[in-house]
Amino acid sequence: MKPFHHADGVLHAEAVALPRIAEAVGTPAYVYSAAALRSAARRFRAALADIPRKHIAFAVKANPNPAVLDVLAREGFGADIVSGGELVAALDGGILPEEIVFSGTGKTQAELMQALDVGIGQFNLELEAEGRLLSRLAVERGTRVAAVLRVNPDVDARTHAKITTGRAESKFGVPMAEAAAIYDRLAALDGLDMRGIALHIGSQITDLAPLEDAYRRAGELLATLRTGGHRVTHVDLGGGLGVSYRSGEPDADVEVYGAMVARVTQGWNVTLMFEPGRFIAAHAGVLLTAVTWVKPGSAHPFIVVDAAMNDLMRPALYDAWHAFSAVEPSGRRIVADIVGPVCETGDTFARAREIDDVKAGDLCVFHTVGAYGATMASTYNGRSLVPEVLVDGDSATVIAERLDAHAIARQRSGRRRIACARSPVLHAS
Repeated sequence: MKPFHHADGVLHAEAVALPRIAEAVGTPAYVYSAAALRSAARRFRAALADIPRKHIAFAVKANPNPAVLDVLAREGFGADIVSGGELVAALDGGILPEEIVFSGTGKTQAELMQALDVGIGQFNLELEAEGRLLSRLAVERGTRVAAVLRVNPDVDARTHAKITTGRAESKFGVPMAEAAAIYDRLAALDGLDMRGIALHIGSQITDLAPLEDAYRRAGELLATLRTGGHRVTHVDLGGGLGVSYRSGEPDADVEVYGAMVARVTQGWNVTLMFEPGRFIAAHAGVLLTAVTWVKPGSAHPFIVVDAAMNDLMRPALYDAWHAFSAVEPSGRRIVADIVGPVCETGDTFARAREIDDVKAGDLCVFHTVGAYGATMASTYNGRSLVPEVLVDGDSATVIAERLDAHAIARQRSGRRRIACARSPVLHAS
């Protein structure tokens, strides 16, 4: 049975009817399936069965809710984080510090200190200066830390430009041509145990050819480093496997991916590290929303829902497609534009889309929002942050409460004076 399915004409999350959730927490609301998370996690691990030594860390940026992370921790996943806040989420989700990998191009000194003090498993260094700072901080604490150097293989992931991270002009990693020399210098620093390299060329990748190209270039660098006398034990291959957002289109073939990785890395004799995010979480979530108005339009009616671009940013940010359906479909179909209430033309989820015929008050869902949904939400237009609900069998648990916009606004209205040396005191207006 699919995690989101119709029973007696009503859409369910596992064994829970979505109208029950709407009655309990209101709309809009994110709803996740624990079974879908487990299924994707197990499928990913099974696809890597021929990799003798591996470490799989969920990309927390895809969905940082600690309850979601707890499900994945119980499946043996670690965490790939990119901020101090994600570190806290991972720990709250039950992921052990030694199972955490700290990626990200802009780690602050405070974040490095935070990660050092809890004893995370690995730092993925983005530039030489970061490695020098980490070395100094480790020496001050009388410890040594495991680190790898992220390289930029200059490979086009053939995905959306805003989520392509492995081309020469992107901000991530160090150029492949400079990597060996930088690695030499970092390996000589006190406090650092340089143990390998990392790469990640982008997200929502379904064509595996760019990944294979990038991995082959990593293998060439691995050989160069070993020829130079370095002991390389870990290679972080990143994540990026894509999923289908449209009916009839396939997800990335994870079994073919696993076979490709085994073939390309044969003889590397390292622990391979993986950072899946979207592939694990995307299909595990829907955004439950209600129709507020059906408004006549010049070409098609506007279906105005109570979810908005601040709740689900991907369509406005990437022109992303998310399937839309009624919770209790009548069988009738219409062509309509689906929009939200935010005061922006960009608050548009779909144009001229064939959808279930709906009326004001009907419940609907946006599909495939378990990754990069709630994590990207904001309070724009003074809107509340929506609740999140985790369904496991016949149990539904609120794992994030609705954060009331009025309470947030009152918090922001607070004023305090800042004492500035050699300058007048600043007064908040």
